[in-house]
Amino acid sequence: MEDPAVLRRTVLRGTAAVTALSYARVLGANERVRLGVIGCGERGRGDMNVFLKTGTVDVTALADVYADQIDRAKQAAPNAKSFKDHRALLETKELDAVLIATPDHWHAQTAIDALNAGKDVYVEKPLTLRIEEGPPIVKAARINNRICQVGMQQRSGKHYIQAKKEYMDTGKLGKITLVRTWWHGNFYHLRKAPPSLQQQPSNLDWARFLGPLKWREYDPQQYFNWRAYLDFGGGMITDLFTHWVDVAHMFLGQDIPTSAVAAGGVYHYRDGRTAPDTINIAIEYPGPFTATFEATLAPGVSGAALEFCGTEGRLWISRSKYEFFEPRRFGPPPAARRSAGGDDPAAAFSRMTPAEIRAAIAAYDAPQRPVASVEAMSNLDQDHVENFLKCVKSRKLPNGDVLVGHRSAQASHLGTMSYVQKQRINFDPIREEVMRG
Repeated sequence: MEDPAVLRRTVLRGTAAVTALSYARVLGANERVRLGVIGCGERGRGDMNVFLKTGTVDVTALADVYADQIDRAKQAAPNAKSFKDHRALLETKELDAVLIATPDHWHAQTAIDALNAGKDVYVEKPLTLRIEEGPPIVKAARINNRICQVGMQQRSGKHYIQAKKEYMDTGKLGKITLVRTWWHGNFYHLRKAPPSLQQQPSNLDWARFLGPLKWREYDPQQYFNWRAYLDFGGGMITDLFTHWVDVAHMFLGQDIPTSAVAAGGVYHYRDGRTAPDTINIAIEYPGPFTATFEATLAPGVSGAALEFCGTEGRLWISRSKYEFFEPRRFGPPPAARRSAGGDDPAAAFSRMTPAEIRAAIAAYDAPQRPVASVEAMSNLDQDHVENFLKCVKSRKLPNGDVLVGHRSAQASHLGTMSYVQKQRINFDPIREEVMRG
């Protein structure tokens, strides 16, 4: 006889899928998608406008804990219904998909509620606030047969896809041992609450904003600049590194780390924030390779990119372009090596004058010119939204599928855990669990 527990899980999976599908329309290729927006802040409205620009979406519902945000969103979606509670929004029948752009601490519950209600979901990154939240969201998407795209837009960027095909899929970089990433001076983590929020507005539901978090009195900074507080998000690690480590996962085909170490702190902005303003992390993969991340909010440095370092060259890529550099060979110039009777650098150096050695060192240290440079070809946000909408109709997995989103958030969470616990975090890549002891 079949194991009763297995039978029960099978029945539950089938029941959940039927329940979700009973709420969902099967969209034709030319039908318009009815979208609900949960979280109508600046990022939510920006994403909503990207959806509207496709010309194939009607925004039918808006939800936010602060009525002023809904009013701003209604300027672009005047006919949308308004809700303070996302659960009420999900009960509306005129809804095919939802955009979730809440603070991170609401992502998991809101996504699961939407998936269980039979809605396809586009959720901003990181998918989760805590590492353990990921598997239940993946499960909800799978058993309800819903499309769930996480907002890691590099996955759909045309120049990212081209760079991967040209340099990674061909093995042109040789063996990759290091992926360097950095994101300095991101102003969003330094925002100051405006005068209008210094006292709690009567139409802002602070208790609902806190949701699952422990109670604290209204704080305009924690509401307006929640990214600076570890109760609401993972600071620059989950907000920024998640994008870059996802590119590493995409390019190298490995997305489960084996360990993480971190160092950093609040070194400059003594303004009550709990997320570090300066951070360095290193994530190891079984490749073997290491992905690093460095970021600071302190003035004096800016910029964001990542670099794949291989034995046959390196690939530098950002949201604006990618560049390929040939490998540097430290040693005397080829003519000096040939005169020494071969390619042995030591033998060649022995025949060089001090001036020639200094010249060789200077040449090695000089700025390197790329041998190839390609500019971005499209708008990443638009590409990613269009991929989601296409998959809503085709029912194929999207570029930033929920499992992809979980794995990239998971890597970032290991870095945050190392920072908070001040120790190396070892991770079992088979069981996908933190190793204790």
